[in-house]
Amino acid sequence: MFSKKHGFATPPPIQFRHDAPEGMRHAVVQAAYEHFSYEQIRASVCRTLYLAPDKGNWSEIPNIRDEVEWIINDTEWYRVYDVIEALLSDIEGTYGYCAAREFADRINSIFVGTGAGWQLVAGDGIVIRGDADFEDAIQSSKASLSQAAFDVAAKEIQEALGDLSRRPEADLTGAIHHALGALEATARYISGTNDDLGKLASKIGLPAPLDGALKQMWGFSSNFGRHVSPTKIPSQEEAQLIVHLSSAYCKFLASIHR
Repeated sequence: MFSKKHGFATPPPIQFRHDAPEGMRHAVVQAAYEHFSYEQIRASVCRTLYLAPDKGNWSEIPNIRDEVEWIINDTEWYRVYDVIEALLSDIEGTYGYCAAREFADRINSIFVGTGAGWQLVAGDGIVIRGDADFEDAIQSSKASLSQAAFDVAAKEIQEALGDLSRRPEADLTGAIHHALGALEATARYISGTNDDLGKLASKIGLPAPLDGALKQMWGFSSNFGRHVSPTKIPSQEEAQLIVHLSSAYCKFLASIHR
């Protein structure tokens, strides 16, 4: 593509998560059409959305194509992402891993190009996409924890990401809870005790003032993640920040204690 080849392509910032604009929906259908006929796409879409295909539509173009477009455009935004995950599974089941990988890459390009705050990840389905720093913190943290055999902590980071990615509404308190759980599990691996994170912050090798900052973050997060209250509801930005910071702390601690 000209814009990418000559360095003119600048990905737009993330513009939406709780939406699926018409242009993105159309692009998803076209991405699927690179692997499936419209009849195959219709079968996958109808199965996912519990719909019956129109028996009066039998020609690929324009009838079945238009039916698929109408269904996709008429469904709730979060169901569009269910359709994408189902299409990925069906393409892999029909044509194998390489075709599924090509479809996933195309979908991720669509997400980036339209400003969607999502990404299609092998094995995990569609999960939240953040800025470059957030993505690096999550991925490098999981890698460092796995390399250090801190398996419980790595699983907690994955659970936090999953809670942020829930549709139609993210589980923000759950994300904070699991982010805290990852930090606490990491601290317990290092200390060999079952103390809570507040007590362990100054005992696990963090230099000042990072140990104090960890205590403050733990105290702030505990208001949401451990003491659930209808009057204390975190924002998406707050939950994502806690997951980001927890991931960075976990990566640092796992790296210095391997």
